[in-house]
Parts: sequence; C-alpha cells; structure tokens
Amino acid sequence: MILSLKIANIKKAGMASSLAIMLLFAGCDSAPTAPAAKQTPVASQLETGRFALQKMLPPARFWAPDAQPVRLESANIKDSNGHEGKANFWRALFASPSRQKSEPFTWSGVSSADSHPGVDHAAEDSYNPGNRSARPFDLNFLKVDTDKAFEVAQQHGGKQVLDKDPKVGVSYLLDWDVQSGQLRWHVFYGGSESTGKLSVLVDASSGEFLRKE
Repeated sequence: MILSLKIANIKKAGMASSLAIMLLFAGCDSAPTAPAAKQTPVASQLETGRFALQKMLPPARFWAPDAQPVRLESANIKDSNGHEGKANFWRALFASPSRQKSEPFTWSGVSSADSHPGVDHAAEDSYNPGNRSARPFDLNFLKVDTDKAFEVAQQHGGKQVLDKDPKVGVSYLLDWDVQSGQLRWHVFYGGSESTGKLSVLVDASSGEFLRKE
C-alpha cells in the first residue's frame, strides 16, 4: 500500500513538472515581439550664410592662422529652396596670403550622397595675393546676414518672382568688390547671375540695396 502511494506521488510529480515545462514554452511562443523601431528621417538644418561661415572659420584658422574668406556661396540640396535667407549647404573659399595657398571648406546641414552634416574641406591649391578678383575680406565688414539680404531683394523684384512661381530657388554669393571697396551679397532667383530670373546686389555691411544685375 505504501509502495503504491509512493509510485502515485512520483507520477503526479512527473505530470506536474511536464505541465510546467509545457506552459513555459507556450508562454515563450505567445510572447508578443516588439515591432522594429522606425527610423525617422532627419530634417535638413537650414542656416544663414553668416552662421555657416562662422562654423567654417575655426577649422580654416587651424589650417592657416591668417586664413580669410574670399567668397561664400550657397547651394540647395533636397528640401532646401533658399527662401528666407537660409540654405542647407554652404561652401567658402579661404586664402592664406602668407602661405600663398587657398582651400575650400563646406558646411552641410543635410546628409546626401555628396555631403555629410557638419564642416568638411577639400585639397588646398595655390593662391596669388595680387589677384584683384580673389581678394580676401575682413569679417568685420560682414554686418548683414542673408536673411536681411533676402528681405531687401524681395523689395526689389524678388517678391514678384516668387508670387509668380513659389518653387523658384534662391541662392546667395558673398564677395568683395575691390573697385567700390564693398562686401556684397548677390541674391539669385532661379539660378546664377547669367541664368537666373533675377539677381539683386545688397551691401553686406549696411544692408542697402545696390542694384539689379
């Protein structure tokens, strides 16, 4: 009798263990799997020309302590259109008179096949300090940013261009005019000076309208 009870208890224990193992595996199979996290596309960072130039200045000065900008220009990549004086890609040419070398730097606010967010640079080239068309400028002359240059350009024909076609891209070029001794913003609607619908010249020190090109 005692032996029969022991055997019965052993069978019950075995059945209980089997049932526990089955429930454990059933729980694992039925556990919901977390959905894969969706990657949210990063929006472009749109900035003014002065902001981008200030970001490029420290690495340019690391390249050459006397480096000064010769020109700055914008480009519109992906969802950038240059409106309101902001773009997601800027490139600048810096020159070192002491080394007689120049080097291009870029600032990008978008990731693309050709650029990554942040500051980058390309190979240096020769530079002739006597070249009047490529004179560096002092940053103290840059008192008016591209957002203000855009406002001025809008008042001198730009608004009519965008009212007619809001998809027209706007780009910017900053350079030093040796003849007039002025730092100038060129505001291009729909391309460059030669191919665009409108080109407006704005004094980058005073913000005054200079002329249409």
